[in-house]
Amino acid sequence: MEVNSRRPTLQDVADLAGVSRALVSIVIRDVPGASDATRVRVKAAADELGYRPDNAARLLRQHRSRLIGVSYVAAQTFHAELLDEIYMAAERSRYDVVLSAVSERRPDSRATRTLLDDRCEAILLLGSQAPEAEIVDLADKVPVVVIARKMSSVHVDVVRTDDEAGAVMAVNHLVELGHRSIAHVDGGRGPGAQERRQGYRKAMRAAGLEPRILPGGLTEEFGAAAARSMVEGGLPGAVFAFNDRCALGVLDVFLRAGISVPGDVSVIGFDNSALAGLAHIDLTSVGQDTAFLGGAAVERISERLDGGSGPLGKDIVAQPQLVVRGSTGPAGH
Repeated sequence: MEVNSRRPTLQDVADLAGVSRALVSIVIRDVPGASDATRVRVKAAADELGYRPDNAARLLRQHRSRLIGVSYVAAQTFHAELLDEIYMAAERSRYDVVLSAVSERRPDSRATRTLLDDRCEAILLLGSQAPEAEIVDLADKVPVVVIARKMSSVHVDVVRTDDEAGAVMAVNHLVELGHRSIAHVDGGRGPGAQERRQGYRKAMRAAGLEPRILPGGLTEEFGAAAARSMVEGGLPGAVFAFNDRCALGVLDVFLRAGISVPGDVSVIGFDNSALAGLAHIDLTSVGQDTAFLGGAAVERISERLDGGSGPLGKDIVAQPQLVVRGSTGPAGH
């Protein structure tokens, strides 16, 4: 038996329904010009043949792809949660999303080049660590929105959380619990790390406390290394980690060393990721509004692509929210 693998066309639907190709096009596009009976007949023929509109070809004729490229860090849980919001926002704006991951062996430049090759009309960069000059150069080619990173350039739009305010929230929470020795495991050169360090120092000075900053990073390994140095060199009363994954590394080392959290040391993270809410982790964390961040970024892209773009260099800032769980408690608890 011969199998016909050819994709059904408008003409095939027209032949089966016994109408003109132009009339089929009217029905498929759902525009005026066909009777109810004709619409029923055409749709039945399309269903029988398995016809589906070729949107890619249609958009190509219009010189549009309606694709938003998203470059993200594969290892970041927060990015995965943010992607879900971007998908939903893009669907509301009638765009599709193309993903390109950044990893240790796949740099930002390779990820964005793939998105350009796929004819993406605009690009969202999630927590990109690419040099600012490289991002500005990309913005000369297509509209770019950077998410979760502060930028000084007026040529790139930014949607971010107020990282400095979030760090102040974290420290103030610990100070209110009576803690006087509060260490910060920083994020190295990660997006938002500088602002969180600034917020930490600001809140510590305001409380009359001496800052203690330990080198860290974006993953559990960095948090674990910092925790081991604290176990060996003297425990603080509380630890504010750069993000939740870094905090998990701290918790793991403390647990293995027999250090009680929050009995001996309180620990707080940043991002309020799904991991933080797990019962056996129960991590106090500074939350980011992923629905707002994803929605605002896609909305800005839509403004740029569909008219009424306004001035470049918008800095859209969301306020963080402290989510208190069981990893923080009173000093000397």
